Amino acid sequence: MNICILGAGAIGSLWACYLHNAGHSVSLWTRSSETSISLSLDERPPLVFPCNQESQLANADLLIVTVKAWQVESAIHPIISLLNPSCSIIFSHNGMGAVEAILPQISNHPVLFATTTHGALRKNKNQIQHTGHGQTIIGSLNNLADEQLDKLVEAFDLALPPALSDSNIGQALWNKLAINCCINPLTALNDCRNGELAAKDTLEIIDSLCFEIAMVINAEGFTCDNNELFTRTQQVIEATSANFSSMHQDIHHNRPTEIDYITGYLLQRALTHNIDTPMNKQLFKQIKQKEAQNDH
Repeated sequence: MNICILGAGAIGSLWACYLHNAGHSVSLWTRSSETSISLSLDERPPLVFPCNQESQLANADLLIVTVKAWQVESAIHPIISLLNPSCSIIFSHNGMGAVEAILPQISNHPVLFATTTHGALRKNKNQIQHTGHGQTIIGSLNNLADEQLDKLVEAFDLALPPALSDSNIGQALWNKLAINCCINPLTALNDCRNGELAAKDTLEIIDSLCFEIAMVINAEGFTCDNNELFTRTQQVIEATSANFSSMHQDIHHNRPTEIDYITGYLLQRALTHNIDTPMNKQLFKQIKQKEAQNDH
């Protein structure tokens, strides 16, 4: 396939290297004016990718959008008209709500979402480290995507296994959002690695968060047991104990966070169902205060 990746951050760069190595023609599209980017994966020899070339974009069979949730609309809006009508679009980012806002503008394209547990670290502009092996789950967001799903899952599975399809991608997205609501704000506020959340007092806060989150997910028509969510969150904390969360890194580097699309999205949906979520509200407010401090 001809594949264009919008956003050359850690995950976008990781997929660029693996999809290239699997035989696909991969190009990048970024905010810079560069016409090519060199990427080296795990100390391997560098690969050179064409960048910001309209001809590559126009010929793309697949556009993978890996920018942050708050960047999605501004990043994709200028290039929609350049895409071939048959080009599939896969979004992959933390949080929910960003794609729903632009779905009407791209409804003539097959649109999908990929959620991944692979870990990647961008050591510098040209070096990517695959920090943790996981899996990628892909599901359709509109009817046009149903025909493309199996082919795209196979391509991802051959490039960076395992990749699986999910006919109920909404449940998978809520599952991920739930854990992000627990881990991301707390690591950012405590300035710590994921593993440090295993302290007794922090686990008590996470238990309360899980109770609130489960109520919202169930009201949305999906399934979530708060005790199971608490156990699953503890497992993720343990499995990723050495990692810094993306929100921790954003606060640390004075960047905007994805809090509006993680806890913020949960609070929006809670309001719709008239569910009280005081613990999540408190974390949301504290992260917004941190962001405001970073702005000054």
